[in-house]
Amino acid sequence: MITNETIDRIYNTARIEEVISDYVTLHRRGANLIGLCPFHDEKTGSFTVSPAKGIYKCFGCGKSGTVVNFVMEHENCSYAEALRTIARRYNIEVVETQMTDEEKEKQDQRESLFKVNEWANNWFQNQLWTTADGQNIGLGYFYSRKLREDIVRKFQLGYAPDKNLLYTEAQAAGYQKEFLVQTGLCGESEKNDRLYDRFRDRVIFPIHNVSGKIVGFAGRILKQKEHVGKYVNSPESIIYSKSNELYGLFFAKQSIAKQQCCYLVEGQMDVISMHQAGIENVVSSGGTALTSQQIRLLHRFTNNVTILYDGDSAGIHAALRGIDMFLAQGLNIKVVLLPDGEDPDSFAHKMNASEFIEFIQSHQQDFIRFKADLLMHDVENDPNRLSAVIKDVVTSISVIPDHISREVYIKDCSQLMGMPVDVLHKEVDELNRQRYYETQRTKKNQVTNNPTEPSAEQDSTVAAMPSKASESEQLQIRLGNNQRNLLQTIVKYGEKPLYAMPDGQLLSVGAYILQDLQSEGIDFHENPVYARMLTEYSKHLSDTEFVAERFFKFNADPEISALASDLIAERYQLSKIHGKKSISENIQVEEKIVGEEDKLPEIVPHLLNELKLTIITIEILKTKQAMTELQQSSDIAAITQLMRNLQEQKDIQQLLCKALGITYL
Repeated sequence: MITNETIDRIYNTARIEEVISDYVTLHRRGANLIGLCPFHDEKTGSFTVSPAKGIYKCFGCGKSGTVVNFVMEHENCSYAEALRTIARRYNIEVVETQMTDEEKEKQDQRESLFKVNEWANNWFQNQLWTTADGQNIGLGYFYSRKLREDIVRKFQLGYAPDKNLLYTEAQAAGYQKEFLVQTGLCGESEKNDRLYDRFRDRVIFPIHNVSGKIVGFAGRILKQKEHVGKYVNSPESIIYSKSNELYGLFFAKQSIAKQQCCYLVEGQMDVISMHQAGIENVVSSGGTALTSQQIRLLHRFTNNVTILYDGDSAGIHAALRGIDMFLAQGLNIKVVLLPDGEDPDSFAHKMNASEFIEFIQSHQQDFIRFKADLLMHDVENDPNRLSAVIKDVVTSISVIPDHISREVYIKDCSQLMGMPVDVLHKEVDELNRQRYYETQRTKKNQVTNNPTEPSAEQDSTVAAMPSKASESEQLQIRLGNNQRNLLQTIVKYGEKPLYAMPDGQLLSVGAYILQDLQSEGIDFHENPVYARMLTEYSKHLSDTEFVAERFFKFNADPEISALASDLIAERYQLSKIHGKKSISENIQVEEKIVGEEDKLPEIVPHLLNELKLTIITIEILKTKQAMTELQQSSDIAAITQLMRNLQEQKDIQQLLCKALGITYL
């Protein structure tokens, strides 16, 4: 276990805006920072980071939390591993207590895979730099590709000998067979009776995720062999998905954010050679077709992408098919066609950074014009081919979300292809109409199959309440809101003095709420996270040094920490009590009490009375339901008792309504 002192040091040192900037490009907006949410697909930023409060909140999907919550969510890792990740970033020594054998056995599987990959990465590099074969064969290959030593070390390139040494040494180092197989470092024989090194006799390119962890490897063969592919890649695993990674992004992200432009190339050597030439804002798709996940990942850092193609016509035509995904995400796409026989790797060795960039700027075209020019070469005088080309280009234009950009491209396309603007407009409108109806059909099918599951685009508050919720369901939702409001008050103002006791001591906000709830026998058992938070608070009530906001925000329970961050970020959501007063009057009450510490003596009783009113209203509903069930019964005594209970409950309800200043119908 990581010691409390280490955890405190990590939280005190880490700046949330710095850590999140490793994953998302943030822009200043007042006291906060705004960016594109990494947890859901969006084109306009709704992801907010508050450096002052040390929390993040997405107002699109509802995700919130601290710096540790963010790393846990983004990396899909444990609390301890998130702490270690942040500690590494700030060079903080992680002090841990001795783990038991049982604790060691239960170590997170993801963490184990990352550790195996980290060990293997160091092993491959050691083979490259310290063994005779590594220096003669591995380094010999990299030097033949004109790479400098500093660049080889920067990208942590390595070498795997033509022997099964990795498996032998990994076992000797204590790494388990299952993790060596899951990471793809080792393969199993057909009879499953032995393991072998998957990457043997290859130079190694480690693949880093956006935070710098080794998620996989690519190995390039040095001697072409029959029935053996040029490259071997790590298989899919719980830490590696090829469709989610961009080679070189970890090394490029700061330059991309600074330059507000990214160059996209095909292979690993293209990225490495351009870095050597001084151009660092470059990434690779890994030699495969781009995916929507990779594009969204890139979009977090820039809106501008320039794609570099070599002169291979077949490769260009294949790549064109995936570019519409870029346009649909609202990115600005430029294309550069390199001279015949050149690729980014070879071209980078012939120019320095300024010369290469000058060539790019003087030869880049916007994607639509490039696509139109390229396809028009195949048309000749064939009307059918011309029609197909126009439809192809117009399809690309139709997915562009920005209306003004679409208009510009439609006019440009009209001039290029000699088609009237209104004809192109009609085609674009028809394509978007078809796309819209297809989307609506898909949503309808999803709702039919999952009637209670909200869509990702729904507001989180609205999604919580079904459109045709029963009275009982509405009351349960309101109960959750009441409980949430009280927890929010405890987290934000728990230590603030509320009333002076007869003996002169001050009663805090948190103590008052807790005493009132306990005297009424109210707990939050309906929501386990709320209940845990309330229990934790009660344990520290007598601790004079206790600060609720810090304790809950930096809690080791990730659910509590995320909830606390959410409560800190949001405003009060008072229940909309159905009564004779208008909704606007209820809203005025909300506006009156939000954020005003001097109003706490008014706020706290109000929130407690709202909770009690909801609880008694739920009890009234239950009593009415019990009476309905007994209507056909001859048990007069039971019915009479229920009627007395109902009247008592209604009397309490009216008293609470009076205290709240409303009339309940």
